[in-house]
Amino acid sequence: MRNDKLEELLGRHVRQARVHEQLTQAEVATRANVSLGALRHLESGSGATVSTLVKVLRALGQEEWLTTLASEPDPTVFNPLDLLAAAETEQGARARRVRRPRTGAR
Repeated sequence: MRNDKLEELLGRHVRQARVHEQLTQAEVATRANVSLGALRHLESGSGATVSTLVKVLRALGQEEWLTTLASEPDPTVFNPLDLLAAAETEQGARARRVRRPRTGAR
C-alpha cells in the first residue's frame, strides 16, 4: 500500500476514535496541545508529524496503538505474507538485472 493511502487510513482511524469519544476536533486539539490545523491534517491524511500523532493518540486514550507500533515483533510468529513479499522482492530484483554482452577475450 502506498504511503498516502496509509496516511489516509491512519487519519480515518484517528477520526473514528475521536468521534467514538464524542469529541470535537477543537476539544481534541486543545487536549493534545496541537493546533486545530495539525489535527485536521492528521485526520485527512494530508501530512502530520509523529509528534502530532503521539499527542493526539494520548489525548484520545489510544496509547496502546503506540505500544503496538513500538513493540518488538515476535520472532516465533510466522506470517506467510512475509514469505510472499520476500519472494516477490527477489523475483523483481532478478528481473531487473541487466547483463552486459561479452566482448572479446582479455
